[in-house]
Amino acid sequence: MSFEHIVYSVESGVALLSLNRPQSLNSFNEAMHLEVREAFKRIKKDKQVRVLVLTGEGRGFCAGQDLSDRNVDPTAESPDLGLSIDKFYNPLIKAIQDLPMPVICAVNGVAAGAGANIPLACDLILAARSAKFIQAFCKIGLVPDSGGTWFLPRLVGMAKAKEMALLGGAVTAESALEMGLINRVEEDDELREKALELARSLATQPTQGLAYIKRALNQSFDHGLDEHLELERDLQRLAGQTKDYREGVAAFMAKRAPEFIGE
Repeated sequence: MSFEHIVYSVESGVALLSLNRPQSLNSFNEAMHLEVREAFKRIKKDKQVRVLVLTGEGRGFCAGQDLSDRNVDPTAESPDLGLSIDKFYNPLIKAIQDLPMPVICAVNGVAAGAGANIPLACDLILAARSAKFIQAFCKIGLVPDSGGTWFLPRLVGMAKAKEMALLGGAVTAESALEMGLINRVEEDDELREKALELARSLATQPTQGLAYIKRALNQSFDHGLDEHLELERDLQRLAGQTKDYREGVAAFMAKRAPEFIGE
């Protein structure tokens, strides 16, 4: 499958997936959803990939759903938007969360609607100084989807989450950093390289161990302490069986830099 609506490449253990519909601020239509899904299949099969960087082409990261792709006719029967969420958006959020490697989102410009929530499913978020996060759903009578109402209260607290979701105002990159929505702000012309630089560094780390860390943190809200302590025990048992754990200990004892292979 060749790609028209995304750009996909792999280099030095880093997969770069860039949304590529800049004429519509990388808003999602069905074709782009299918290409992103195919890219995720390739990432999961490719043993060389140890980190994913998700970003967008042009002046914006993603404006969410391409409304023209739905052909909403005011005189026709109301569409079932739940079908679109079931078919595309929910599987995308789950795929990001379930990917057994770090996912870095580099938000270049406007991130609106679902495009403001997809980054929240990623593990680390870098934003261009010009970036803006907009929960635009309330402006057209909809509910934040793509995990928005789940991630926002956990990241910024309920008060800020309600302010963003009910008022739909633009949150600047600096404000997003201050409230804990993102991890770093970078200059616009340096964003992609900074994200790739971070990804290359992570690609040299013990990949399976990072996957277990990601899993433990992602599941922490679903468990009581006793249950989560058991999960930590089980994951530590698995981590201790990896080649990278042995290499890490050997390198520490020999006072040399470790050479992790991701196994």
